[in-house]
Amino acid sequence: MPHLTLIYPAWPKLPEQTEFHLPPHGPVCLAASIPEEYNICFIDENVDTLDLEAGTDLVLLSIMLTCQLPRGFEIAARYRERGVRVIAGGISAMLHAEEVAEHVDSLFLGEVEDGRLAKVLADWKKGCLKPVYDYFLDHPPIKSVGPARREILNQERYTYRGIRMVDLVHASRGCRFNCFPCSTAYLGGRQFRPRPIDTVMKEIDGIDNNRLFLVDNSLAQDRKWVLDLFAALKPLKKKWISHPILDEEYVIAKAAEAGCWYVYQAVFDTSDVIRNRVRRLKDNGIGVEAAVLLGTDNQDEDYIKRLLDFLLEINVDMAEFSILTPFPHTPITALFERDDRILHRDWKRYTTAEVCFRPKHMTPDKLQQMYHYAWRAFFQDMSQSLRMARLFQQVIRKELADNTYESLNLSPDRRKRIRAKGEVRGA
Repeated sequence: MPHLTLIYPAWPKLPEQTEFHLPPHGPVCLAASIPEEYNICFIDENVDTLDLEAGTDLVLLSIMLTCQLPRGFEIAARYRERGVRVIAGGISAMLHAEEVAEHVDSLFLGEVEDGRLAKVLADWKKGCLKPVYDYFLDHPPIKSVGPARREILNQERYTYRGIRMVDLVHASRGCRFNCFPCSTAYLGGRQFRPRPIDTVMKEIDGIDNNRLFLVDNSLAQDRKWVLDLFAALKPLKKKWISHPILDEEYVIAKAAEAGCWYVYQAVFDTSDVIRNRVRRLKDNGIGVEAAVLLGTDNQDEDYIKRLLDFLLEINVDMAEFSILTPFPHTPITALFERDDRILHRDWKRYTTAEVCFRPKHMTPDKLQQMYHYAWRAFFQDMSQSLRMARLFQQVIRKELADNTYESLNLSPDRRKRIRAKGEVRGA
């Protein structure tokens, strides 16, 4: 049986953020398309130790973030020195296709379902691996997207202070929006591609975790579909977080009924639109984590200070601050390239924690200072860990209300030990 090593390279975390690790989504989706005739060893370098000398027949690199590229190139070089072939794919492999192709034996562009990855592996076995497999924007039928292969994960590693974190799942692909700092429209196309809801529910029902993260690009793309999704989720009693939800009172209420725990909500100004959106979510018992982008062309030092005051005033539960970063194939990067505003392309520093361009109304150093100020000012009266604890208290109250708490909070090994001892009913 051929032995494949699937590797998710390490990447530098935001220094200001409480460190915890979520199970990566790309590798488990990729693994679902690997035929059973292959033995898989998965290494998430963020939580696992990679032994570069261990035996393997083939390496698959799954690269999501630009800042993972330098480490991915190091890994590829070490294996290729030993004569082991390396195939790379993932979001950043597509964003940086020409550069990545120089460091690996084969580059996979696009989505892996409908037998596409199986064909690549068959070519490798026959000794005729191609330098590039280009399925970019040639999307497989959405019905071919089956459940992710989460059994490859070392679930014990994805905990925070002994509590198991969320599992990631997606109900759709593509995004009809084309937001200026985002590459999703380039990667997945502007067409909204929902998976069949019964297929999604079967996958979600089979996930051994009551807490989920619906990683869909947006839950605001199709009103009827999203309401059908919420109606299907409700009986499962899962508790989930997501990116923005369609901002209608009725839709938000249905999301809450379906188990919505909290939402990542972009906060880009101090308008009543944002104020009312946050209020509607919180009035329905849904927490809000503000996703705040710093360095846009309408911002100066005073603007950022007013934005911080606004976040505290509207009482968001958490906030994550990131610096606008010129990732390839985004609308803002095209503008910055035209105006010669990009400072460097040192991918290791493209973490969203460092300034990589010349802002319009500040120096790069001033924007860097304001980034640190934002983190410090928001959390000065209540720490990140305490704010996170309050969010977990919210979800625990929801779980206690529908009798799902006992079976969710524990890591798999701990759950087995408790079940064996009969200590906790339903564990």
